[in-house]
Amino acid sequence: MAQAAWEKPQSIGAPGTLQKQQGSRWKFLVGGLLILGAVAYLIVSGTLSGAQYFMTVDELMSNPEYIGKTVRISGAVIGETIDYDDENLIINFTIANVPNEYQDLAQALHTAVGDSNAARIPIVVENQVKPDLLQHEAQAILTGTLGTDGVFRATELLLKCPTRFEDANHGQEITDSGT
Repeated sequence: MAQAAWEKPQSIGAPGTLQKQQGSRWKFLVGGLLILGAVAYLIVSGTLSGAQYFMTVDELMSNPEYIGKTVRISGAVIGETIDYDDENLIINFTIANVPNEYQDLAQALHTAVGDSNAARIPIVVENQVKPDLLQHEAQAILTGTLGTDGVFRATELLLKCPTRFEDANHGQEITDSGT
């Protein structure tokens, strides 16, 4: 009769195996916590920086810390100041301060443009074709920097023109009042 002996494989019952498994668990736990912390930081910092979509002209002009920093501002376009150089693609215009709180945007823009005491700031936009919505009493939302000369140099220009469209009654089609 042949004898058979059963031996335990070394990898299963080796004395250091349990410690290696616990060590790799710690690595995964620490790595997971680091990733979770990074995601939480990104969420919090993104929420805090995006808490205000744009600032008013008054807020920009009253704080000298904003000079040279990239900011987003909003204001009402003063129509008679629009000057467009189509050869060099340079748009110059002035915006007036629109308060943060208002009931009707169209009325707030109209009031801001007509108020000679409202804060105003000259705007320069380079390398951009003049948009069709750049007109009197349009809301301009601009991203750029305020120079020491008091001119806001915009790198991005967004426009809203609430007076162009009329509100429709329930069941009525919205019409373009600009045509």
